[in-house]
Amino acid sequence: MSLQIYFLRHGETEASQTGGYCGSIDPALTEAGTAMAEAFGQVYQKLPWEAVYVSPMQRTVATAKPLCQAVGCAMEQRDGLKEIDYGEWEGQTQAAVRDRYPEDYVRWLAEPAWNPPTGGETTVQIASRASLVIAEIEEKYRDGNVLVVSHKATIRIILCNLLGIDLGRYRHRIDMPVAAISVVRFDKYGPMLQRLGDRSHLPPELANREGT
Repeated sequence: MSLQIYFLRHGETEASQTGGYCGSIDPALTEAGTAMAEAFGQVYQKLPWEAVYVSPMQRTVATAKPLCQAVGCAMEQRDGLKEIDYGEWEGQTQAAVRDRYPEDYVRWLAEPAWNPPTGGETTVQIASRASLVIAEIEEKYRDGNVLVVSHKATIRIILCNLLGIDLGRYRHRIDMPVAAISVVRFDKYGPMLQRLGDRSHLPPELANREGT
């Protein structure tokens, strides 16, 4: 046996449909997003779960809820799993940010590891806070399955950090659609990516929905 962490991105929200910058603001799941959460819970309740760790945002809590109710597992909420804080860019479109903050925007595109959105977080800061949660899980659970419900950027950054991929390239190396699951196994050789961006638990009408 070995520890396996299942990283689940939350279900669809209006922001994931429109593509606006959404980190610290907290939209609810859409009707389709709720259906995605229910589909995940229905399929994955068959696995034995040691624990469920969740970002405290309402979209992640709502995504974890069906599974937790089905298996009788309490949520461990951790701030370290929150989405990137986009600072002054929150709620704005890419075009608006490019026009209003051109220098910060170019720097962030070129090297987000050390250059934050205006008033927001760098990739290095996100990796630092999220890695404390992963370390906690590794310390507590040597074997079994642990679910982590988080966000698009945060999960991609965690995976880059675990797999030795340049943190500044997280947007260009790993995709993470809504309600997708990625699995990392931890054994004597370190983290091994077993699945990436899997949405086979979703019915076709949900898996085929467009959105970021």
